[in-house]
Amino acid sequence: MKYFAEDLKKIYKEERIMLILMIINALGSLALLIFGIVSLNPNVAIVKVGYGDIGGYRDGLWTDMLTFPILAIIFGVFHNLIAVKIYHKRGAGMTKFFIIITTALIVGAFVVLIRLSREG
Repeated sequence: MKYFAEDLKKIYKEERIMLILMIINALGSLALLIFGIVSLNPNVAIVKVGYGDIGGYRDGLWTDMLTFPILAIIFGVFHNLIAVKIYHKRGAGMTKFFIIITTALIVGAFVVLIRLSREG
């Protein structure tokens, strides 16, 4: 991590598209964090925590829904730090791919959280 500041400056100066993708990733994870915290319902004993095609919706405790805010923190903070590390080792192409996959995971988490909040 000793090259972190240098790599971040290089990303800022040379790789504008990757910087925009990193900002979109951070904003998406911030929105997921806010939506995940707002959708927590500690007053209810049993909430819908998962679903599947075969078994339908699964019930669980409201604390099981804390996974969404935790995922938002992981996607927003740690994945951007990992992206800078990947940029240092593998270059811009692999980093863009990693950030796009992370953004797709954030969108997937939104879809699951919205479905679960509709049923709850």
